[in-house]
Amino acid sequence: MYTYQYPRAALTTDAIVFVKDENETSVLLIKRGREPFKNKWALPGGFINLDETLETACKRELLEETGLVVEKMTQFKTYDALNRDPRHRTLSVVFYVEILEKENVKGSDDAVQADWFAINNLPELAFDHQQILEDFFDFINL
Repeated sequence: MYTYQYPRAALTTDAIVFVKDENETSVLLIKRGREPFKNKWALPGGFINLDETLETACKRELLEETGLVVEKMTQFKTYDALNRDPRHRTLSVVFYVEILEKENVKGSDDAVQADWFAINNLPELAFDHQQILEDFFDFINL
């Protein structure tokens, strides 16, 4: 459908879904089922389709990878480091949503697992997702 003379960057979205309670704040992560970073934890997310908005893509990827449905997400920031994805030049627009309680989630699509983690006890994360979460929780003063 589209042809370009010059290479283009890939565009993705990532979802920060978190829950605050009186004891801790937890964030939803997925375990990757594919390279790069196979079996590492990451934010739910993926590539946009040409016929969808960024928020729609983020909600779709969240549903596909965790089974979680959210109505509305807020755009946080775009990450564009040159080496953030070893496959190619990738930009990611990060969205977030706070939900009231941890919901049951299950890894599916290219996520082999989905689970909630306390933000002060995160596993090793893929890509630049550690930096994204640090930036985000600084932004909301946690």
